[in-house]
Amino acid sequence: MSNQETLGLTEIKEKIQQLSDQYIHCIDDDRLEEWPEFFTEDCTYKIISRENYARNLPSALIYCKSKGMLKDRVSAHRNANIFEAHFYRHIVSNSLIMGESNGVYQVQSNYVVFQTKLDGNTEVYNTGKYVDQVVFEQGEPKLKERLVVYDTLNIPSLLVTPI
Repeated sequence: MSNQETLGLTEIKEKIQQLSDQYIHCIDDDRLEEWPEFFTEDCTYKIISRENYARNLPSALIYCKSKGMLKDRVSAHRNANIFEAHFYRHIVSNSLIMGESNGVYQVQSNYVVFQTKLDGNTEVYNTGKYVDQVVFEQGEPKLKERLVVYDTLNIPSLLVTPI
């Protein structure tokens, strides 16, 4: 039985939107240890430029191809990387379901990330769109793939925190 038969389209949209909202709050609230749980075990997470995405080029700033790699990224963020302390705040558009095939929902939304450093200065850090593949596991949505397609050509500091 498909998700549409068991859940209904309105509930699917609400659950996908809630996934997006919870994902953003997890990052903005610095609960990064929870971040990998938004993904399937065999997920893909890429942060890729708009140009490379449009040309179907594989080069990405960050490329993780499993939940284990996401967990390693968080561990490195907490224990190995040295960077200036900062806070993120995301503004994200509503999620738009672009289509569905074999239980995989193609979803897009636009984002802006503001970064505030300890001196209190806030700047626009990154803008772009999320291009997602969402599946349902035990009735709950999970990211099978999240492509963070960024418009910002100059990322002003080390990219260590997920977007």
